[in-house]
Amino acid sequence: MIARVLPTTVVGLILLFLAFPIVVVVVVSFSSATYLTFPPPAFSLKWYEAYFGNADWLRPTWLSLWIAAAVVVLSTVLGTLAALGIARLPRTLRIIATGLILSPLIVPVIVVAIGIYYAFSRYGLVGSPFGLVLAHTCLAVPFVVTSVSASLAGIDPRLEQAALSLGATPLGTFFQVTLPLIRPGVLVGALFAFITSFDELVVALFLSGSGAVTLPRRMWDDLRFQIDPTIAAVSTLTIVLTVALMACAHFLRKRAEQTRTATSSTAP
Repeated sequence: MIARVLPTTVVGLILLFLAFPIVVVVVVSFSSATYLTFPPPAFSLKWYEAYFGNADWLRPTWLSLWIAAAVVVLSTVLGTLAALGIARLPRTLRIIATGLILSPLIVPVIVVAIGIYYAFSRYGLVGSPFGLVLAHTCLAVPFVVTSVSASLAGIDPRLEQAALSLGATPLGTFFQVTLPLIRPGVLVGALFAFITSFDELVVALFLSGSGAVTLPRRMWDDLRFQIDPTIAAVSTLTIVLTVALMACAHFLRKRAEQTRTATSSTAP
């Protein structure tokens, strides 16, 4: 009995320890105090009203949403094409190509940010939303490639061969056979691309300048120069959005696994 309860208790305490800072932030966001204090003296929604009624907060929010939407489109297209190309390479070249594409996940983000800054500064992309879109796309493509590659691994290649043998063009085979099978993986990659772009800070610190301030950069500046519970309200909304997107990604991943299982069982 103790051997079963003890591991569960330890894991529960670890999870509680990790989640406690998030709980504190959420509770403080409903505080009526004019400064960050826990526990709050009373509960109020005034800091959410301050966020939604302040253009200095809404402007970076809309910019982050616009950049994240553009990154989703670019990274999903590029990542899906890259995953399809990698899947058709010989084993040695496939390992090399995968390592190169996934390098932004391996190299420390500060190193990536410095490299992007020096590369983009030559072309006047620092302080430009377009520069942030390109930089975030570089960071988001590996997530799409990983997700789509996992979906491609569960597809029987004989399905594509059968479509081609029946007269379908390669493009028609992709849209009518391959894409429906890998659609959950593509959508999961798109969700992770959105999260990656929307929550990214380090690269934004180097590239945003004064003309393209994103929401994470605005939160960073607020923590440095003035701290009020508005930052807790913004953080809570960001947490809720991220959790919702992660839940959607988990649902799509489960659906992809079910699709692969059904395909494997019906394949000849």
